[in-house]
Amino acid sequence: MIEMLQRAVAMGGSDIFIIPGAPVTVKVNNELEKLTEEKVLPADTEKFIREMYELAHRDIKHLENEGDDDFSFALLNVSRFRCNAYWQRGTMAAICRIVNFELPHVEKLGIPDIVMNLYSQRSGMVLVTGPAGSGKSTTLACLVDRINENREAHIITIEDPIEYLHRHKKSLVSQREVPNDAATFSRALRAALRQAPDVVMLGEMRDLDTIRTAITAAETGHLLLSSLHTIGAAKTVDRIIDTFPAEQQAQIRVQLSMVLKAVVSQRLVPTVDGGRVAVFEVMTVNPAIQNMIRDGRTHQIDNVIYGGSDKNMLSMDNELQRLVRAGRITRDIALLYAANPETLSKRI
Repeated sequence: MIEMLQRAVAMGGSDIFIIPGAPVTVKVNNELEKLTEEKVLPADTEKFIREMYELAHRDIKHLENEGDDDFSFALLNVSRFRCNAYWQRGTMAAICRIVNFELPHVEKLGIPDIVMNLYSQRSGMVLVTGPAGSGKSTTLACLVDRINENREAHIITIEDPIEYLHRHKKSLVSQREVPNDAATFSRALRAALRQAPDVVMLGEMRDLDTIRTAITAAETGHLLLSSLHTIGAAKTVDRIIDTFPAEQQAQIRVQLSMVLKAVVSQRLVPTVDGGRVAVFEVMTVNPAIQNMIRDGRTHQIDNVIYGGSDKNMLSMDNELQRLVRAGRITRDIALLYAANPETLSKRI
């Protein structure tokens, strides 16, 4: 197992797939490459997964009892690995994301200044959204690192599992992992409010209790960074509000309009050279958007973002158009990922 992990890292892979009935496979630039010539049997995958649990010093009973399990581990001088092991058709399988020890350079990742400048927010809620595997965790980690370098603060991260390890720089950083250090996200977040935080980075807002506590944390003068599996600012606002019972939604709209500072949406888009590039949309909450959230007119948010009049906004379609003109991505790819393909087609 260790040899395969080393090979996957050397190949520049992003994800490793260990599934019975198929070769062990690594994803490299969105292409699947075999790590084993032969298909692995259920006994093989179970052996590999048990090896990974030993590397993680974690009890495999979490997987046996629950049916799936998140965990992480590191190989010295190789990489960190974020894994999800699960049962499928009565056999064990696992997917492992390769995570570098060191945070990649912001410039190399292509994170625009408008996103990184959000580190200067002192309170409220900043959300990074996008589909699974779009780089949300990396963007959040880069924001935490920027705060760590520039502010004297206590930063608490709550993750499942911990991906990037943050050294103490100008700030102090406490990193808590669910379920090893805390039973649940919401419990860890409630505890964080008693731990003198200036910044709380919550890996994901998964349920009603966590979202409610996160809004409270943002209301009480802390900066809360988190992620959601949504695409676009308007859908993100709607998702948060729709999580609450109908009788509470009017109040939540008012609270959210006051605490939400920005929503960053990102996608990883295939490039002409076979790689991938991150494309961003940024909504910063101004008085007009505050009113739209409070009054339930979230469908109008996209018009403000795509209007282009606010320099603190970034529209994904404009970014796609820029990448087409720069020769980084094809026209067809741009239209595939566009929020408004018809309009973008005419502009291109």
